[in-house]
Amino acid sequence: MWRNTATRFGLTSRLLHWSMAALIVTLLVLGTVLTSIQPGLSTLWLYGLHKTLGIITLSLGLVRVIWHRISPAPASLGSPAAWQNRVARATHLALYALMLAIPLSGWIASSATGLDVVIFGQIILPPIAPVSEAWENTGFAIHGILTKVLMALLALHIAGAVLRGLKGDGTLRRITKGL
Repeated sequence: MWRNTATRFGLTSRLLHWSMAALIVTLLVLGTVLTSIQPGLSTLWLYGLHKTLGIITLSLGLVRVIWHRISPAPASLGSPAAWQNRVARATHLALYALMLAIPLSGWIASSATGLDVVIFGQIILPPIAPVSEAWENTGFAIHGILTKVLMALLALHIAGAVLRGLKGDGTLRRITKGL
């Protein structure tokens, strides 16, 4: 079953969810490492890896948004009016927005440095911001702030999933096994 139903997540949604989860955690770890090291020729490949994974995340984020328009997610379990479901919906919307905004802010900031933005070690992306120290500083500041917001929302998302899993309401089982 590739598509979502009224009660279950299909395989496509589950693959997108877990592949993006792995990518985002990898990017958060890699980004943290990058902020603590001195840029140089020996570490340049790490920046390229971060940019490549960021563009993959942006692309999958767009695919995910389109997929959920084609195959909407099943309704939340429990009362639709429950505050937990409202928080979950708001958190999901914010996570989707951040999956797009964070890679875009990184691309903007990188473009503003005047250096080519190279992904997969050979594809040069077009610049999407003018070469400008102000754009660069603002872009990287926004990138950092949004990343911290993402970490907080991920903690909330994971805590909510664990709590619902402990309650045994089936929410966690739906995204892991499609049941």
